Amino acid sequence: MILSASIRRLLAALTGLILLLMYLPLAVVVLNSFNTSRSLTWPPPGLTVDWWQRAYESDGAREAVLTSVQVALASTAIALVLGTLMSIALQRYEFFGKNSVNLLVILPIALPGIVTGIALNNAFRGILSLQLSILTVIIAHATFCIVTVFNNVQARLRRMGGSFEEASADLGAGVWTTFRLVTFPQLRSALLAGGLLAFALSFDEIIVTTFTAGAGVQTLPIWILNNLFRPNQAPIVNVVAVVLILLSVVPIWLAQKISGDTEALR
Repeated sequence: MILSASIRRLLAALTGLILLLMYLPLAVVVLNSFNTSRSLTWPPPGLTVDWWQRAYESDGAREAVLTSVQVALASTAIALVLGTLMSIALQRYEFFGKNSVNLLVILPIALPGIVTGIALNNAFRGILSLQLSILTVIIAHATFCIVTVFNNVQARLRRMGGSFEEASADLGAGVWTTFRLVTFPQLRSALLAGGLLAFALSFDEIIVTTFTAGAGVQTLPIWILNNLFRPNQAPIVNVVAVVLILLSVVPIWLAQKISGDTEALR
């Protein structure tokens, strides 16, 4: 379909406006992290890196970053294992209730975060009688991180087909040998992309974390929320928010690049 020049200009203008509304607030946060004014006046009267040094020296901020990284790495590792196994089972085998299981695997990413958080809180405290801790946060994050790995691996398995695995089995290779030498090498880029997306998803999650974290557990998003309205902490919060943006955007960019490079090779 060929669009007229006026329609193309209108679409370009709308696209630019939407992108501006999406990313201008992020640019303001980045600029405010260098603002010399503690009250975050606009426009900034000057620029400084003092807030970055203070944020680095803040024990609370550093502990929150470390906690978020630990949770993200652990939940991503769980998601890589379980997501891969479930995608192989649902893509390569036929069994009763297959479609229902597929829906149940994907459902956590579609449910509102507050619903997932309340459900997990009730499960941990009411049914399992578990004390909320960093372990419950990891389990909670893994429930939705699995979906990103599952979707990436399942899409790759569909494109691969089963001919190579069948040939490996015909040549006498067992299930593990076939997976190690045939299936896994073709899944590596999909696993890496899914793992990066899962890490980014876990790192900036706040709603589910709020319902599943114990009193002594403070991830980076929760730290930001708790200090957001404290005047003395406002500039440091902006610095930490910039770090959070970078640690969320970089994995997503790498995952997109990996996926794009893989598609180009095919």
